[in-house]
Amino acid sequence: MKVLVIGRGGREHAIVRQFSSSPSVEQVYAAPGNDGMEADAELAAIDEMDFEALAAFAKNNDISFTFVGPEQPLANGIVDFFEKQGLRIFGPSQAAARIEGSKAFAKELMKKYEIPTAAYETFIETQPAIDFIRRHGAPIVVKADGLAAGKGVVVAMTEEEAVDAVNEMLEGQKFGDSGSKVVIEEFLAGEEFSYMSFVQNGHIYPMVISQDHKRAYDGDRGPNTGGMGAYSPVPQISQQVVDDTFKAIVEPAVKAMEKEGSPFNGILYTGVILTEDGPKVIEFNARFGDPETQVVLPRMTSDFGEFIDAVLNGQSFELSWDDQAVVGVVVAAEGYPGTVKKGATLPDLSRMSGVGITYAGIKRQGGSLVGDGGRVLLVSANGQNIQDAQKKVYEQLQRLEWKGFFHRSDIGWRAIK
Repeated sequence: MKVLVIGRGGREHAIVRQFSSSPSVEQVYAAPGNDGMEADAELAAIDEMDFEALAAFAKNNDISFTFVGPEQPLANGIVDFFEKQGLRIFGPSQAAARIEGSKAFAKELMKKYEIPTAAYETFIETQPAIDFIRRHGAPIVVKADGLAAGKGVVVAMTEEEAVDAVNEMLEGQKFGDSGSKVVIEEFLAGEEFSYMSFVQNGHIYPMVISQDHKRAYDGDRGPNTGGMGAYSPVPQISQQVVDDTFKAIVEPAVKAMEKEGSPFNGILYTGVILTEDGPKVIEFNARFGDPETQVVLPRMTSDFGEFIDAVLNGQSFELSWDDQAVVGVVVAAEGYPGTVKKGATLPDLSRMSGVGITYAGIKRQGGSLVGDGGRVLLVSANGQNIQDAQKKVYEQLQRLEWKGFFHRSDIGWRAIK
C-alpha cells in the first residue's frame, strides 16, 4: 500500500513512522511533513489546507488511503472533500469534527446524553461571564470555544486570573474567532488520563491509555502548553476505571454522534479526569493527541497499515499492544508557549542512543537542523516500567547541551511518586 499522512508535527511523524514500519505499507508520503521526517517518508510540499492539491496528489500517486493528523483540515471538511472524489480517507466528517471544533457543541452533547463532565455555562458577552466567575469563585476553568492549538484553556486558580482570561478571549480576541464564545466550567480535581480510540461505522477500537503533562515547567508549574511530554501506560489508573470510561463515556459519545446525524469516524480523543464521582470528560478531540501519540503508537504491535485498511473496508480487526512502558519528553524552544526564539541549532542528536526521536518544529538549514517552532522534537525511551523508561530517556537527554531549548526533567513523575 501507499499511504499519505497529512500534517507536519511530532504527532504526524509518529503516525508516519508507524506506517513506515508496517509490512503492508510500501511507501509513506507526508504533506507537508517536516525535514526531520525524511528518513521515514517522502515529503510533498503541499499545505494541509490545500484540499484540491492534496486530493490531486492522492489520485496521481495511487494512494491507498489518506490519514489526517491535525484538527484544522478536519474542522474545515477535508474528509468530506476527499470522499466526494471517491478517495479513501480516515477521519471524521466536518459535522463530526465539531466535537472538537466547538466546546459548546461538545458540552451540549454531553448534557443531552448524560455523559459525565464538569458543570458549565457558555458566554458571548464579557460582563455576564465575569459575573458568573464572581458568583462561583476559583479555581475555575475558562475555555475558548473553537480551535486554539491546545492553548485555549485556562485553569484559573484565582478569580482575577479567570477574569483576565475572559477579557483576553472576548475583548482582546487572543484566539480570534475561536475565542468569540467561551465556556466556563467547574474545576475538577483528580488524576487525568488520555483515552484515544479508533472509530469506524460504530465500531470502537480502544488504544492503551496515556497521560500528558500540559504545564511548561517541572512540578506541573507555569503556563499551559500543547504538552511537554507523555507516558504510557498509566499505572495509577486501574483497568476497572478504563472499562468504566468506555461504558460511561466513549461508547455513549459515539452513539450520541450517530443519533445527532453526525456519525463519528476517525480518532476520538477523550481527555478524562478521575474524580471522586468517577471518570468525567475534560474534553473531546477529533484526532490523535500530541504528544500522547508519540508514546501510544510505539506500543502497537499490530500492522498499522493493515488495520486502517481493514476498518475502512468495514472488516473487523483485533489490535495488539506491547506491555512495555514508553516515556516521551518534549524539547521546546526558549520562550515557549509565549514568544518563541527560532533558529537555534540542535545539538548532535546522534550522540543519544536507544531512544526514538519524533520531529516537530524544525527545519534544515545548511547541514544542521534548527528550531522552527515551539515544540521542536520529542525524545522517547521504552522500559519495563515507567521508572525504567524515564531513567533511560533522561540519561540520553543529559548527554547533550540544549542551548536555546528547554525540557522538563520530571515527565512521568505522577506514576512513580
